[in-house]
Amino acid sequence: MKVLVIRHGQTDWNLERRIQGRTDIPLNQKGIEQAYKTSEKLKNEKIELILSSPLKRCKQTAEIIQQNQNVPIFFEDRLLEISYGEMEGRFSKDFDNREGFGNIVKKKTFQGAETSKDFKNRVFKLLEEVKSFKQKKILLVTHNEVCKAINLYFNKFDDECNLNNLGIGNCEVIKYEI
Repeated sequence: MKVLVIRHGQTDWNLERRIQGRTDIPLNQKGIEQAYKTSEKLKNEKIELILSSPLKRCKQTAEIIQQNQNVPIFFEDRLLEISYGEMEGRFSKDFDNREGFGNIVKKKTFQGAETSKDFKNRVFKLLEEVKSFKQKKILLVTHNEVCKAINLYFNKFDDECNLNNLGIGNCEVIKYEI
């Protein structure tokens, strides 16, 4: 079984380096173009199922990719981005970024935010379920922190690794084999 993981296309908040989390921001024009380019790259893949975060940026990306796939999309809450609580909407430059924001999140809990442990557990449980699916090729459309958690899961990195090195760019596709 193959699992393809894609991060949603670009949003205005990505450009502004704002912390999005669960804030429901749509794709900008470049993000739409990225999704169409990725759809074209994936058109010869025999994807049998698309699971997507229900947030607009992922939903739009998944729907564009689906145009070349003719397969169902199921919206899966466990693919939602980590909730940053009170930090959402703020600029990442507002933080001491010597470690990178991903590693700061791992060590701190912000008011109203999901804990790193709860976040990883929810993503890992979904991946365990995906292993039991009968499809040969599944596409997950999700967010950067979720992509990092998926990378941790498949590559067996420990919790001390630099999470910033595990993220992917907008509309980048990573393939994993189960």
